[in-house]
Amino acid sequence: MKDRTGSTRTTGDPDLSTLVDRATVDPEALARLHTRLEDAAARDGLLDVAYTVVDSPVGRLLLAATEKGLVRVAFHNQDHDKVLDDLAGTLSPRVLRAPKRLDGVARELDQYFSGARRTFDLPLDLSLSHGFRQLVQRHLPEIAYGRTLSYGEVARLVGNPKAVRAVGTACATNPLPVVVPCHRVLRADGTLGGYAGGAAAKSVLLDLESAA
Repeated sequence: MKDRTGSTRTTGDPDLSTLVDRATVDPEALARLHTRLEDAAARDGLLDVAYTVVDSPVGRLLLAATEKGLVRVAFHNQDHDKVLDDLAGTLSPRVLRAPKRLDGVARELDQYFSGARRTFDLPLDLSLSHGFRQLVQRHLPEIAYGRTLSYGEVARLVGNPKAVRAVGTACATNPLPVVVPCHRVLRADGTLGGYAGGAAAKSVLLDLESAA
């Protein structure tokens, strides 16, 4: 198999070499090869970080998961290639496009964007955040669907009323936007504030929830 490090493994499967030769000219063979590689990597314990890209009302989203759960959601404006490189450097170089591991995530996101789901029921891997940032991110799902809080209110929620700026940083660096709803945190005057996916994406999410 070939991972993001460029190394190649055949996993001992005599049919893979034939598929590799055919995949250079046959898109269907390339798809079959990738499926075989995905299955082999999962079977042999070599798939540390699986990812896929899905369409959404806020643009294409990169979804990545470890065996523990969903670890990253990235907007299209965050440079998906860079996100994958960061995951390879931070978590493991064994990163592979493997949509099957993300099927449940994609399904719940579809339900959310269609208005059929208000909370996510997904295992999460919060290992990309630490300390106060992770504390804030753990509390963000307590903000109910269709409701918003100010950065100051979130600071009080986590027991540190003076940490308003730190709450802003925790929201800005949230590795799991949409699923961990930092879009529900606004400035004290009610304006949007910053958002990783951009102001337009934040508005779309808030409008979606307020219309329900």
